[in-house]
Amino acid sequence: MVKRHAWAVTMAGIALGTGQLVLAQEAATTPRELPVATAAKLPRWRGFNLPARMNSQAKPDSRHNEPFKEETFRLIAELGFNFTRIPTDYRHWIVDGDWLKIDEADEVLRDLDRVVAWGKQYGIHISMAFVFAPGYNVVKPSAAPSLWTDAGAQRACAHHWAMLSRRYRGISSNRLSFNLWNEPPKLEPAVHLAVVQQVVAAIRKEDPDRLIIADGRDIGKTPSPELLPLGVAQAFHCYQPGQVTHYKASWTKGSDRYPMPTWPWAVANGWLRGTGHPVQGGLPLVVQGPFPAGARLRLRVGDVFANATMVVTADQTETWRKVFLTGPTGKGEWQRSTYLERWKDYQCRYDRDYEIPLPAGTKKLSIALPEGNWLQISELGLRTADGPERSLALDAMWAEAPTPVRYDATKPNTPWQTPDARGREWLRQQFAPAWRELQRQGVGVLVEEFGVFHKTPHDVSLRWLEDALVIWQEAGWGWALWNFTGPFGILDSGRTDVQYEDWQGHKLDRKMLELLQKY
Repeated sequence: MVKRHAWAVTMAGIALGTGQLVLAQEAATTPRELPVATAAKLPRWRGFNLPARMNSQAKPDSRHNEPFKEETFRLIAELGFNFTRIPTDYRHWIVDGDWLKIDEADEVLRDLDRVVAWGKQYGIHISMAFVFAPGYNVVKPSAAPSLWTDAGAQRACAHHWAMLSRRYRGISSNRLSFNLWNEPPKLEPAVHLAVVQQVVAAIRKEDPDRLIIADGRDIGKTPSPELLPLGVAQAFHCYQPGQVTHYKASWTKGSDRYPMPTWPWAVANGWLRGTGHPVQGGLPLVVQGPFPAGARLRLRVGDVFANATMVVTADQTETWRKVFLTGPTGKGEWQRSTYLERWKDYQCRYDRDYEIPLPAGTKKLSIALPEGNWLQISELGLRTADGPERSLALDAMWAEAPTPVRYDATKPNTPWQTPDARGREWLRQQFAPAWRELQRQGVGVLVEEFGVFHKTPHDVSLRWLEDALVIWQEAGWGWALWNFTGPFGILDSGRTDVQYEDWQGHKLDRKMLELLQKY
């Protein structure tokens, strides 16, 4: 919310600006020991993101714009954790929308003061982060001017971090760190370095010893070796594959069309070409069984180009045939049509499901295009008479042959088997090599965000979380789940498939808690 009152720096604000009021507020607390934290070697903190003040434009008292509660820090400590990341928004404390006018007596800044004091009281490291920084945010990309190209935005960002540096000067880096901004985009290293360098200089001018943590480039995924001369720690965020971690997340485009997640995540190619096609033409998608009695196969057909005839063969018997036509929008059962001038024909998005009963005793299915150009199968599903459907998402890999797939009914959690199974080793390769190399160069590393949205089945979420936690433990990295209370967290998550435990006025996911405590 933009402030409309006149800008004034009160005596309380002056005291806050020097950090003395914060230190005075803490004087009566009994500190709990925290491990030594340096940019070269971060402790193996374990904890949570607390996004209560993440977005000043959210409705008051929403999950992203409400005062912090001491109870939160007490509960985190009681459960054995020692870290919180505090995503925030500079717009809380600016006056009349002016980036450079700061009300240092603002209630949200006082709220952050209380967080720092509670961190000392309960033995929890506090890491402050800008999700909304002048000129940049990943939630809703900022309009110009951009932090990465505009000198004014860069000065404003440095100005806000300098204010926080003065405010908390004298507080040990074992207790407090600054995380510059959330998930910078895919940037040229030199561009990234120039902006980080300016902000780091502003912080160190006010507080030379403050621990600074920079998120990796490319939305927090890619290490930034260009920052080595600056002596800052680095952090990455892990939400991969998104089909598992962000299933039906409202802010993720297309997530409502993801298939039901599994973990490990089996990867296969569903692009079929007609017999006359010059690239992998006529090769079938083969699905090995055997299949349970009463099984029904579901095919979701995505894009079709220039008509295609699909035939499903069960063992040696043709069991289903359909001609998928293409043409102008409104002329067929497709959802959308595009005329491709180069090829003088139509490409149509069907995005429809077709269900096929399988003959009893079927051991192998073959799905092929004996006629036509090409067609994409985007999902397979198998439903049995006595259980839920199990689905497999298929990728669209143009130059590759259809991937052989196996359905194993003896593995109810992961029945779909493919040569490319994305499990723990795949997840390890996404992060461990590059980030451990940065670690070997003397940079402290932290997994600052990870987790699984509450629409993903609980058992799948726990398997993914355990694989991630094993990798973080192997590397010696601390971590912070997103979030503590809410759809990624262990309290009041809103999952519909959890046997919750009533605990101190909350609904506790005991299985997830014990998994986190294990690592």
